[in-house]
Amino acid sequence: MSRILSFSTDDQFAVELEKMIQESGYKNRSMFLRDASLFFSDSLLRGDLQSMDDKEIVEGTLIIYYQHGIEQKLLNIRHSHSIEVSSYHHNCLTESHTCVDTLQTRASVASIRSVLDQLKNTTQIDRVQFVTAPTRSNGCC
Repeated sequence: MSRILSFSTDDQFAVELEKMIQESGYKNRSMFLRDASLFFSDSLLRGDLQSMDDKEIVEGTLIIYYQHGIEQKLLNIRHSHSIEVSSYHHNCLTESHTCVDTLQTRASVASIRSVLDQLKNTTQIDRVQFVTAPTRSNGCC
């Protein structure tokens, strides 16, 4: 069941909004505004990873860009009991000459922070980020 919500805005914001929607690749305003609202409310209610309670359980995607030579460290993290990895994917990016691993994870905030700290302090890792999954009271799964 769909429900229509509307809001008023000035002309300049409306023009900028349409520009953002087009540049982001969304095909319609409703989907863009829905996703933006969900993202904003999730960030507002839960905060970022640094402000969450250590014991809170989060799900999300761990993204690691790196150079060869640290695969054993990544394997050890995947098989540790500190985080639960439900899915893992590796890809070699030929244009940037970088490897990227993505791990769908579930763990306490403290455990995710610990893993991030370990990875950020590894010399052959170029970038590491954790993207928390949005929370909903019901949905597909």
